[in-house]
Amino acid sequence: MAEGDGSGKNRPRLALHVPEPKYRPGDVADFSHLDIPPAGKQKRPDEACAAADTNPLCTDLIRVLGDDDQAHGPWDPRLSADKMRAILRDMALVRIFDERMYRGQRQGKTSFYMKCIGEEATSVAAAHALAFDDMVFPSYRQQGVLMVRDYPLIEMINQIYSNKADKLKGRQLPIMYSSREHSFFSISGNLATQYPQAVGWAMASAMQGDSRIAATWMGEGSTAEGDFHSALTFAAVYNAPTIFNVVNNQWAISSFSGFAGAERTTFAARAIGYGIAGLRVDGNDALAVYAAQLWAADRARSNDGPTLIEFFTYRAEGHSTSDDPSAYRSAQEQNEWPLGDPITRLKNHLIAIGEWSDEQHDAMDKELDEKVRAATKEAEKNGILGHGLHHPFKTMFEDVFEELPWHLKEQSEQAIRERELKWPK
Repeated sequence: MAEGDGSGKNRPRLALHVPEPKYRPGDVADFSHLDIPPAGKQKRPDEACAAADTNPLCTDLIRVLGDDDQAHGPWDPRLSADKMRAILRDMALVRIFDERMYRGQRQGKTSFYMKCIGEEATSVAAAHALAFDDMVFPSYRQQGVLMVRDYPLIEMINQIYSNKADKLKGRQLPIMYSSREHSFFSISGNLATQYPQAVGWAMASAMQGDSRIAATWMGEGSTAEGDFHSALTFAAVYNAPTIFNVVNNQWAISSFSGFAGAERTTFAARAIGYGIAGLRVDGNDALAVYAAQLWAADRARSNDGPTLIEFFTYRAEGHSTSDDPSAYRSAQEQNEWPLGDPITRLKNHLIAIGEWSDEQHDAMDKELDEKVRAATKEAEKNGILGHGLHHPFKTMFEDVFEELPWHLKEQSEQAIRERELKWPK
């Protein structure tokens, strides 16, 4: 048959590649294939460097805390012991809060909850590196940012319970907080929307000659959304003062990170294609997280451009209370994860330098547990799921229009009237 006749009979058959995680339920987990470099070996370029100077850091892994529990290398932020204890305390508070709210969901007090166990440093340490009024555009596992900014725990619990004291009036899924006063943008259940919103806010801040920057978070699975790429394009073109945090916890609900491109390269490496700075960071090392976030914040504040940071970490438990990770991944993975636990690592560092002890840590945990318990009891007085203590039905029609249009006013009056007839009490 003549060459080039279009039949293709002599050509190899095409095939697609379907990503597959290395370990499924019942498998023995082994992370020896991961390249974990020694702590302190990564170079730290100046914050005002050319974006290309960070390219090697997009495939490396910035680490500060070593196996000897000491801080190493140029990325060591050299924090005071008081500052490190504050970060440790906030991470511990997040974990204790998560455990209490998880139990509350299992007891039927709320419909839904999402833990961030194993990922606390990616929000807490990062928030400590930002200015209080820097605008945060979170995903749904950044409750640590609110706690760092001293948002009242009772207000968080009221929102989780959607009770009569919920400032969001039951309109948001539990854990999707919002606080203008704490520069914390409303969490959205629609993945990746916060990225272009963060860029737009950052551009507006720059246009007004303000000094505040924007920081946003998403999981690695969400980087497959179009909003991720639109945001990076705008930020790169206009030099928007934005920090893009990607929390690579290896799993997006039940699909592993390969479906978002992790088999090809790192998520931080996407910065290279956009011509912006990129950093890949040990997400379980609170000091490395702090240092990277501060570097990116200083860079953005000096008009040197946006930064994409990949926090390499692990989701220790289910995606949410609606998820059973034992159905899709090896039960051994959590224990075999080579980067350890962020709370334990910072605790051990403080002990190693003589600034902490096991007894102090136990006392802190007990104090925080009592604090969360007290806030929970107080919030439960305002109602829990299904107990009828919620916002009045009429509030369903409020807070959207300054003046309610006539047709919605008629509908609201009809709905309220019908409700009063059916349930007069």
